[in-house]
Formats: sequence, structure tokens, C-alpha cells
Amino acid sequence: MARTRASDHDLQREEILEVAARAFAARSYPGTSMNDLAQACGTSKARLYHYYPGKDAILFDLLERYTGRLIAIATREAAAPGTPQARLRQLIHAFLAEYEHSQTRHIALLNDVKFLDPAQREPILAAQRRVVELFAKAIGAAYPQRVDDINRTALTMLLFGMINWTFTWLKPDGGGRLSYADFAQLVEAVFMRGMQGLPARADAEVAGAVRSTH
Repeated sequence: MARTRASDHDLQREEILEVAARAFAARSYPGTSMNDLAQACGTSKARLYHYYPGKDAILFDLLERYTGRLIAIATREAAAPGTPQARLRQLIHAFLAEYEHSQTRHIALLNDVKFLDPAQREPILAAQRRVVELFAKAIGAAYPQRVDDINRTALTMLLFGMINWTFTWLKPDGGGRLSYADFAQLVEAVFMRGMQGLPARADAEVAGAVRSTH
């Protein structure tokens, strides 16, 4: 007879992933053993193996769940009511709100994908590409006259460059430092006002044609 899964099985997995994310961020993925994780979880290594067959399975589940959450957030904001610019604005705020509470998971996503075997790595990379695609579509929808096939990737990665590494320096502690919500306002202002300042594609094409005649 098949073994019945305990009702708290998924909860236990989530607790393991939370501990693993903290450990990977503090010690690095290669520097963390299954024994380290078992001790941090307050359990035996044998019990940890009951939930995951190995450390790579923990990392994969951690990253699969996290990228799935990012895709869900971006998809939700793409379907939200309001103007395209309002949706882009909310997308920026929603991602930084998620980053504030998922710093250790985000560190694992940026640093540890390379440690997965190819079969595990590809779905995570595909999920990351999907997130980038959703951002690119949001930017293009908000500024259709300023985004084209030439600058779309650069503009999208420019926005990610503004928000993806906040965990390295943005550490609000209630002492008057900038909060994640405050920073989201800054990103919104700098990026969106910058987009408004770009020449429209038609203007850029005319300018290019003028330059080519001289």
C-alpha cells in the first residue's frame, strides 16, 4: 500500500526551504551540507532525506517555487486594471515588495542556478526568461512610441539592474534609512521619467535620417 503523505508535508517542505535559503545565503550553496541543513532544521539527516533526496533537490524546489511566484506576480500585474503606465508602476512596487521579504531566495536565484544539473537548470532559466519577457511587455505597453526591437532588451535590463541587487545594500532597520517602499518610489520616478524623456521612435528615425545625410 502506498504511504500516505502527512497533512503537514508541504508545510515541512516550506520550512526546510526557508532554512536552506538562509543557509545558502550565509555560507553559499557549495559550503552547505545536508548535515548542516539538518542541524539548522533541528532534525536528523535521515528525516531530511524523507522530504528531499539531496541538496540539489532542495535548491531546485527553492528556485522553482520562487521563480513561479515572480511569474505569478508579473502575470497578475499585467492583468490589473488601469493604464499600462499604472500597471508598470505597480509591477515595480510589487517586485520590490517581494524582494524585501525574499532576500535569501533572491540571492540563491542570482548565485546558485549554475550548481544545478542541466535538466534542473533549464526550467529555472526558462522561468527567469519568462519574468524578463513579462517586464519587457509591460515597458513596451507603457511606452509604445519609445520601445522598439533595438532598445527593448536594454531598457528591460536597465530596470532589472536598478532593482535586482537591492539585497546587497538596502537594509532598512527603522533608523531613518530608506525603506523598500521608498526605494520603489525612486525607481518609479527615475525609470518612468527617463522613459518619458526618450525621443519617440518616429523622432529618432527622422534624426537618424538627418545625420545620415551629413
